[in-house]
Amino acid sequence: MIGLEIHCQLTNLQSKLFCSCKANYREFEINENICPICIGLPGSLPRLNKEAIKKATTIAMALNCTTPEKIAFFRKNYFYPDLPKNFQITQLNIYGDTSVGGHGSVTVGNKKIRITRIQLEEDPGRLVYEGSSSKNMITLVDYNRAGTPLVEIVTEPDFETPKEVRDFLNILSDLLENLEVSDPSLEGAMRADANVSIKGGKKVEIKNIGSFHDLEKAVHFEITRQESLNSRDIPIIQETRHWDDKRKITVSARSKEEEHDYRYFLEGDIPWIKIDTAILEELKSEMPESIISKKERYVSKYNIPAQVADVLSSDKFYSDLFEKAHTEKNAKEIANIITTDLMGLVDTREKREASKLTSTHLRELADSIQSGKISRNSSKNALQEIVKSGKDLSVIISELDLGNVSDASELIAIIQQVISEEPQAIEQTKINPQAINFLVGKVMQKTKGKADPILTLDLLKKQIDSS
Repeated sequence: MIGLEIHCQLTNLQSKLFCSCKANYREFEINENICPICIGLPGSLPRLNKEAIKKATTIAMALNCTTPEKIAFFRKNYFYPDLPKNFQITQLNIYGDTSVGGHGSVTVGNKKIRITRIQLEEDPGRLVYEGSSSKNMITLVDYNRAGTPLVEIVTEPDFETPKEVRDFLNILSDLLENLEVSDPSLEGAMRADANVSIKGGKKVEIKNIGSFHDLEKAVHFEITRQESLNSRDIPIIQETRHWDDKRKITVSARSKEEEHDYRYFLEGDIPWIKIDTAILEELKSEMPESIISKKERYVSKYNIPAQVADVLSSDKFYSDLFEKAHTEKNAKEIANIITTDLMGLVDTREKREASKLTSTHLRELADSIQSGKISRNSSKNALQEIVKSGKDLSVIISELDLGNVSDASELIAIIQQVISEEPQAIEQTKINPQAINFLVGKVMQKTKGKADPILTLDLLKKQIDSS
């Protein structure tokens, strides 16, 4: 049985959860984005970020969770160098459901994964280790991240395989990005801990996992480790283990704390917050179209293949580009360009930010393919140049000589040359009409992919019939 605790920063907020420091701490030098509240100075008091409540509630609704009328904050007491107050302000369901989200669910394949709760809390600071060995290792603390709004999503132990875990995290990442509440591609913006147990054993928590890929590996290793212990009648103890990325194993860190070890009590400096029905209705009306709804619309309205629609709707960057660029006439062509060609050119965050492509470029490219101005093959070269330079399509077609060869007399000369070179293929077309596609390909080779394919096919048929 595998359960997850996923921590998602609300990266699209302007300020931290309890102060006016910037939520986007990544743009600052170490310990520049701090204030008395961030570093827990005596006498400093928290002031709750209203927008953070709204964003967290939106996530809860998108995950089909219940949303309580009133929520509360608690102090979770523990000492760690990156926690300047020696306690974390978080949520806990002591007095009924008082976190931003109650029970919900997400469907992964044919399986329903239950959500236990969703809570809003502050992110701690960040520890930085320096030194070449354990003898000279020192620990430094950067408090820029301390107080960043964080949503923790806790699942029931409904996962049975590492692959289910990975699939769920991919779905959740796409959902958060589509809601415009978080950018999961940012370093540290989305982190997950896993609780793993096998029949007859205690629950083991795995922390310090840097990526979805590593989480999948860590879960797989921990299942194997526990099964090995169980087969030798060695008891599995309840503990917290860390993922050692270099050795690709989990290592014991400490015994697992129970909830009572944290001495939770209500945060006296933050009152109970009432979320009335009007606020919930407003948030619901402002929610963007869901990924599932987008996919269904792309398939039913534009006749885009389900697999292409799935890829297109799941990534907000590509779906936004599609929405701005398409018309009813060119939608299928644009979807094809994005999923077949563009995704390979801008497959990282850095490449997307550097890309000069606009929705206008994409629309013109699709229209040019459909009108026969440029071939599908040549359009790939044009797209590469657009992404790199941002030049107008007409300029690129002229500079790279990508325009279709659509002059009939020019094409006939090339076709006659192909016919003379491929007598066996000509005979084969008389037995199997589909064999003519081989000859079309030969014409394309001679024109470097610039021949108008429809005109080429028509002229080829006429030349073969008359020969």
